[in-house]
Amino acid sequence: MSEIILVIGASGQIGNELTQKLRAIYGNNHVIASDIRAGNEEMMTSGPFEIIDATDKETILKVVKKYKVSQIYLLAAMLSATAEKFPQKAWDLNMTSLLNVLDLAKEKHIQQVYWPSSIAVFGPTTPKENTPQKTIMEPATVYGISKLSGEFWCNYYHEKFGVDVRSLRYPGIISWKTKPGGGTTDYAVDIYFKAVEEGSFECFLAEETRLPMMYMNDAVNATIQLMRASPKDVKIRTAYNLAAIDFSPKEIAAAIKKHIPDFTISYKPDFRQEIADSWPSSIDDSEARKDWGWKHDFNLSSMTKDILNHLKS
Repeated sequence: MSEIILVIGASGQIGNELTQKLRAIYGNNHVIASDIRAGNEEMMTSGPFEIIDATDKETILKVVKKYKVSQIYLLAAMLSATAEKFPQKAWDLNMTSLLNVLDLAKEKHIQQVYWPSSIAVFGPTTPKENTPQKTIMEPATVYGISKLSGEFWCNYYHEKFGVDVRSLRYPGIISWKTKPGGGTTDYAVDIYFKAVEEGSFECFLAEETRLPMMYMNDAVNATIQLMRASPKDVKIRTAYNLAAIDFSPKEIAAAIKKHIPDFTISYKPDFRQEIADSWPSSIDDSEARKDWGWKHDFNLSSMTKDILNHLKS
């Protein structure tokens, strides 16, 4: 029997593209999309959709039973920059939703859980370059605190109750399909839209701020690859470091200028600079590469070319 998958938070930046890729692999009717409000036209017309508040366990269970769901990808979350404005709301959403889904797995309603972590689990005291899998983690943001707590909840449910939960520490994710959603790395999404639409961009980070990043295609592939890996190959049940590329605003601007020579960038750092300064500049993801064969396909140059081609057309 084929998997029946529920994606919670399917309208978000990652959820949107992950849902479509899962539908392409497993079949449209085997992937139930859900979010707190209706999704875009492609989402709504390509397969089943349910309105779900991720903090409402009863509604999640009702949908799980209705479709006989075996896997949940829980992507509902309040991201870094937005969470700093609404700390209590962010904590409630990010924690309650995770514990709801882990409990459903513990109660044997579902077999497998995917929940994303983030480089936000690291902090100002973490080694900045080639940040190891196991290191000092003293997050400086509400989002980071919730992700670090979540990692340990995942590990706890795996150790105590045998829950098959898997997680990746995403770097900044870059996509051309969905506009920015309140993250600190979102400048690297917005810059492409502004380059095509306006020919200029004002960056909220300083020009030399180097951060780990990844093209959406790679992030989606890594997620599905981890979920399809044999349980014996998944040796880390907190969350795996994940990496592809790292660059500064100055470097991404230079990559864009190769395609749009008149493009200009200016810099006006705001409160997000402090968040970015607390994060690593590059990540060591050798454990993921060793355990389940992860490798990325896109570098800065090939990603830039692909995004600008899509946006221009």
